[in-house]
Amino acid sequence: MASSIFSIGVSGLNAAQAGLTTTQHNIANANTPGYNRQQIVQSTNLPQYTGAGYLGQGTNVSTVKRIYDDFLNTQVLQGQAQSSQLSTYLAQVSQIDNVLADPAAGMSPAMQDFFNSMNLVANTADSIPARQALLSSAQTLVGRFQTLNQQFSDISNSLNGQISTSVTSINSFAQQIANLNQSITLAQGVSGGQPANDLLDQRDQLISQLNQEVKVSVLKQTDGSYNVFVGSGQPLVVGNQAFGLKTVASATDPTRLEVAYNANGATVLLPQTVFQGGKLGGLLSFRDQSLEPARNALGRLAISLADTINAQHQLGQDMNGALGGNLFNVPSPLVSSASNNVGNAVMAATITSSTALTASDYTLKFNGGTSYTLIRQSDNTVTNLASLPQMVDGFTISLASGAAAVGDSFLIRPTALGALNISLAITDPLKIAAAAPIAGSGALTNMGNASISNGTVTAPLNASLQAPVTITFNAVVPPATLPTYTVTGAVPAVAAPISYTPGSTIALAYNGWTSQITGTPAAGDVFTMQANTGGIADNRNALAMAALQLQNTMGNGTSSYQSAYGQLVADVGNKTREVTLNSTAQTNMVTQLVQSQQSVSGVNLDEEAANLMRYQRAYQAAGKAIQVANTMFDTLLNLR
Repeated sequence: MASSIFSIGVSGLNAAQAGLTTTQHNIANANTPGYNRQQIVQSTNLPQYTGAGYLGQGTNVSTVKRIYDDFLNTQVLQGQAQSSQLSTYLAQVSQIDNVLADPAAGMSPAMQDFFNSMNLVANTADSIPARQALLSSAQTLVGRFQTLNQQFSDISNSLNGQISTSVTSINSFAQQIANLNQSITLAQGVSGGQPANDLLDQRDQLISQLNQEVKVSVLKQTDGSYNVFVGSGQPLVVGNQAFGLKTVASATDPTRLEVAYNANGATVLLPQTVFQGGKLGGLLSFRDQSLEPARNALGRLAISLADTINAQHQLGQDMNGALGGNLFNVPSPLVSSASNNVGNAVMAATITSSTALTASDYTLKFNGGTSYTLIRQSDNTVTNLASLPQMVDGFTISLASGAAAVGDSFLIRPTALGALNISLAITDPLKIAAAAPIAGSGALTNMGNASISNGTVTAPLNASLQAPVTITFNAVVPPATLPTYTVTGAVPAVAAPISYTPGSTIALAYNGWTSQITGTPAAGDVFTMQANTGGIADNRNALAMAALQLQNTMGNGTSSYQSAYGQLVADVGNKTREVTLNSTAQTNMVTQLVQSQQSVSGVNLDEEAANLMRYQRAYQAAGKAIQVANTMFDTLLNLR
């Protein structure tokens, strides 16, 4: 009996000691990231049968249990992946929001200054200083476009570095998880299935860190290992084997890094849309949804402004009497062939209508024969092209050289280089075409009260624009009841006299210009439209260029330069606000989820202090039982 009491007491001592050790372990790791509190699980030893029934034989510690809630842990992982993506997106989009919305460094003040200078030239067309100021403002405008584009390029280059760093971290975490899988499997195998709690915590912490880099899904195996998957189901960790991701240059844009899957030596490019969580997902989403569209929109503004100003400038006349040329150099679209194309086709694209341009990039795929498919990336709109050349969304696609093979693809970026490559085409103030190249006049001998307007040049330019056109009014010749006028010098020639109603406005349209004669001309009156010789003070074309500031020259006639830029700023600002609100809400939700998780799995120091006292008392009680057994044994020995 005494020996039985001894053994029961010893089992109590051992259990209490295990409880004390586990409690001390919890206290020591109260601040260890990813630690889940542990708890001993006690069970009774097999009882001993006696004539009086079964007598207990004490206790034993069957295992040390990790307090872990799989459901809460899964919720935390999902919340953290989304929170990490949103916070990463917010950090990036805030950069371009600050750049575009800056009231001093944005495009708005530069455009306003340019048109103010254009109005100054319109007010003093013969002033060389005013013209020089206009060129200076134009150069400032060009420089502002290029500066903003450079900032976008810097952000893009930084993104490439961050994407590479994220992929490196992902691969490192994957390898560590694979190593822990092996350690856990071995540890639990040699212990007869006892959980390797601290190793399990380390693995869960690594998965949490990995999940904040890229959203993962985890599948637990029967041997205790975890299989980890990313994207649309690509295995990142299987047992003790890790499959890494890698970054590769885009097949159509070498400056753009894309993420690929590395399995058994084969590289498989992954669609960027499969990464919907974590830091990597935030970086890729920001690039595709905000950075590139913003850079393209800025480029579209640069191209549209340069193209429409040029078109009007070409309708004018400079101080040397020559027709206007380009005020700006208009950037060309960027077209690149995929590096894995089989054929040797080279595609070309040219701006046909700047007002119809969008801010999207396009993918062109060859189907065979002469057929192509064009996909607008912003909304995946598909346009089937039976042959080339074809005009779509303001630009014309053509086959420059070579031949394409079925499946070959090409990336067309109509506006990507707009803000980078815009430049000033002239530096001589005398070449600013502020005047109109034509002027109307009436003969000094005219007897009527009619007058002819100076006229407006229409596009496209006619080679006979400045050729003199004479309008001579004839007397009424019976039986006709209305007077007529004869036009000479027009191209093509006007053969017969034209009737008119005295007092009505006469609309003229010849040789690429339009004009009006108002009032009542007398028979024999002569009016002439001819080259604007000596018109250095003429401001008609400068006024027309200044008026473009308020005209809807973009988006198929739906927006002006300022409103298009304002829409870009608003789009980025709205996206920034949206992500800010979502990120704040998601962060709060993750905080609540972590609190719920910690309420179950975290270490409560007050509770552990109570456990220390409880196990201490249990240890003392077990010791007292042994002392009682010892007294009983001494009593037996002292019997005589």
